[in-house]
Amino acid sequence: MIFINPKTDFAFKKIFGSEQSKEILISFLNALLYGGRSIIEDLEIINPYLAPKIQGIKDTYLDVKARLTANTTVIIEMQVLNLEGFEKRILYNAAKAYSIQLEPGEDYTLLSPVIALTITDFEMFQDLPQVTSNFVLKEKNVLTDYPINDLELVFVELPKFTKTLEDLESLADKWIYFIKSARQLETIPEIMAQVPEIRRAFEVANQANMTREELEVLEQREIYIHDQRNAIRLGLRQGIEQGIEVGREQGIEVGREQGIQESKIEIARQMLGVLDEETISRITGLSLEEVRRLM
Repeated sequence: MIFINPKTDFAFKKIFGSEQSKEILISFLNALLYGGRSIIEDLEIINPYLAPKIQGIKDTYLDVKARLTANTTVIIEMQVLNLEGFEKRILYNAAKAYSIQLEPGEDYTLLSPVIALTITDFEMFQDLPQVTSNFVLKEKNVLTDYPINDLELVFVELPKFTKTLEDLESLADKWIYFIKSARQLETIPEIMAQVPEIRRAFEVANQANMTREELEVLEQREIYIHDQRNAIRLGLRQGIEQGIEVGREQGIEVGREQGIQESKIEIARQMLGVLDEETISRITGLSLEEVRRLM
């Protein structure tokens, strides 16, 4: 069997956000949010996957949203590239999902909790050794919880997960291993197949069960991510080289600053015609005006 890569946002949404994925998503969320306990018994997928309508390489991410039985909203996102401003976007999306619950004049007591669960294919918190990190509102000095913990940010950093099949113990271990390694597998490992929802996730991820249109869109998404990575690498390399040369002529510090700026400009140039100007601005840190001048 050949499995699609769950780390691709399109594939992630198909596996966890399809209408038939409810049991898969319940198991996944119970594992990553509640230590494998059956806290979530039912949920509603708010924005279900509709293939092959998710098209176009200018989209930067495709999230999954669900409403739990306790009326808690969960936003689940798979992020492959570490873009500038990404941390702010996560916080913004969670705050926005919290605030739009109320119509003008409605009472604040009607607000329900929001959890933003983000899986990253890069390290976000280099000072934290754990794979999963949970952030909530606390008092700054004595770390006492805020009376209402309605906003929670949960991050799963895939590069920090180093367990092999033989090391898998918890349900969370198995789900994280599935996301990180399914693309390299040719069969469903026995230890994974013992969990019905994970076995079902492998079935959804099997390329043999996908339409030609879905496979074409998936290929577009993978090319899109690959092109972005290459553009960033090339821009950084050329920017560093230019910075070194300028540094020789004008002094190390001046060269360093100009090298950083040249790096951003080169990255932007590589992305012209591939991404829209807002995305290029967000990735490089250049202003929209600077990107438009390059265009």
